[in-house]
Amino acid sequence: MKAVAVSKFKDAPEVMELPTPVLRPGTLLIRVVAAGINPFDWKLIDGIMDGHMQHQFPLIMGNDAAGTVEAVGEGVTRFKAGDNVYGQFIHSPIGEGAYAEYAIVPEKALISRTPKKVSMLEAAAIPTAGMTAQQLIEKSGLKHEQILLLVGATGGVGSFVIQLAAMQGIYVIATVSDEEGAERVTKLGAKETINYKKLSVEQQIKTKYPDGVDGLIDVASNPDGFKAMSGLVKKGGVALTITFVADDNDLKEKGLTGGNFEMKGTVATLDALTDAVDSGMLRVPVEQVISLEEVPEAIALSRQAKGKGKTVIKI
Repeated sequence: MKAVAVSKFKDAPEVMELPTPVLRPGTLLIRVVAAGINPFDWKLIDGIMDGHMQHQFPLIMGNDAAGTVEAVGEGVTRFKAGDNVYGQFIHSPIGEGAYAEYAIVPEKALISRTPKKVSMLEAAAIPTAGMTAQQLIEKSGLKHEQILLLVGATGGVGSFVIQLAAMQGIYVIATVSDEEGAERVTKLGAKETINYKKLSVEQQIKTKYPDGVDGLIDVASNPDGFKAMSGLVKKGGVALTITFVADDNDLKEKGLTGGNFEMKGTVATLDALTDAVDSGMLRVPVEQVISLEEVPEAIALSRQAKGKGKTVIKI
């Protein structure tokens, strides 16, 4: 089968011809239709989980995906051949990934049946970004009409945060770098946009909201940037980051809760997103559809944080 893989940590990904995985007890053999690209995918091939989980090489990349169950192993009861499924395909050993024509996935992995109202391509864009956004909103504790400053609004996670926050009546201020981005996030539900290329976010927020905002979700900043952004939140508010750059002591001095946030996906969270998509309340922000051959270039762009919306691989 065709797959995108690396032969060792920190190698550039390449398209390889590899054996189709063999079904094992307790697993599903899935014909992958689409896979979503996330920064975590290239962090894995850089060795972020080395020493924490077993790896195998060639290491096939990819976590988020959607596909059709071709066969089920002994003992599998949740799914049957012909089911369309999606979710996070990652499991131990790392290396049996989703950037491939076929994937082996344990029945107990974080997977569920696909939403009925969207394509497989759209379904593959949901799992990591959608669950991260859902849990960020829950962790923030923000309520109807409270003000949320969202830094990094045009990426996959940001696109879901805007919609999920808007569904709860939270007033979202989204940072953007151009008019195209402003138009995109406004359509998703942002009430206000800040173009940081024209004037700093700090200046614009302090002018319009001298008392500060109620909460911050930052999916983009470095340590200095997050420190500056969290300074725009009023005392008693919340400041969250998924880039692990928060200084807990600094937040404590500012009277803020939150800090570094790590998504811990659950089937219940994935199913809640499925329901939101099928109800028409949640749009899936697929920005670009590429082939397996285009993945190496797409990974290079992801490393530079140049993506908007979600990039999905059609397999």
